[in-house]
Amino acid sequence: MQVRILYHDHCFDGAASAAFFSRFLRDKFHSDAQFSYTGMAHKASQLFEDELFDGDVNAIVDFKYSPNEKLTWWFDHHQSAFLTPEDQRHYESTRDNRHLFFDPTYPSCTKFICHVARDKFGYEAPDLEELVRWADIVDSARYESPKAAVELGAAAMKITLVIEGAQGSDLVHHVIRLMQHKTLDEIMQDPRVNELWTPLYERHLKSIDLIRSAATHDKGVVTFDLIEHEVEGYNKFIPYYLHPDSVFVVSVSNQSFRTKVSVGSNPWVPGPLKHNIATICERYGGGGHPRVGAISFPKGDVEAARKVAAEVAAELKS
Repeated sequence: MQVRILYHDHCFDGAASAAFFSRFLRDKFHSDAQFSYTGMAHKASQLFEDELFDGDVNAIVDFKYSPNEKLTWWFDHHQSAFLTPEDQRHYESTRDNRHLFFDPTYPSCTKFICHVARDKFGYEAPDLEELVRWADIVDSARYESPKAAVELGAAAMKITLVIEGAQGSDLVHHVIRLMQHKTLDEIMQDPRVNELWTPLYERHLKSIDLIRSAATHDKGVVTFDLIEHEVEGYNKFIPYYLHPDSVFVVSVSNQSFRTKVSVGSNPWVPGPLKHNIATICERYGGGGHPRVGAISFPKGDVEAARKVAAEVAAELKS
């Protein structure tokens, strides 16, 4: 029995979702299964090639829906879960015949999977409660303060840095397998994880200084452009750490496979926000959650990305 799991790559909740789902599937249905993982990234052109679904069982967790008939399980919690209206209609017409679950009210996909496994299949994994709790904290940014989010004291936050900063997906797959049976503190003691943590933390400290010099704050919106810098990613809470009275952040950066506009909101600002970030990003072909989202462009399409970033920032300032 071969199980293929497609998950949101370089994301703590994506990795934790893949880990919890793997445990659930192995413990409840397929004790002899061999699990393989494929990290998925949001790109300007998002297609699910048929060869991605090469397992006897195929699952997508914490990522967009695919109408591929080989898809066996699907879990997602993003407002922007469907690439097209046709995909959503396909989901609605076939969900009763397959294991397809969608609920955008959940802060994390890991907790969503945990609750579906418990409520619909009678499955619980008490030893994974720590993983589920931290996935919910990380994906909903429920840290006690910007300082706590940036100084990375907890093991879960250190693992998040490793997952987000690792080159390729091999180490993330290693972490997914560790998450299924080890505590977060034990994962941080794993030689492969710990070895990568040190240089990534040094890079994290440098990115704080870089964003401090690049960012401007106007009418509650922090903006900065990292196109000219070799920055694959950064801690998304740094702008609020540097500008605690800001409400929104819009940034432009290059990644190995895309040029990206990131849009976020300050999780420490009380009360509802007047802008839904996912809805704004969807107008440009992106998506996300009501409080955080992104828009992908082909790698090097800097002019288009900067134009959209300026338009989004102007809207958020209004």
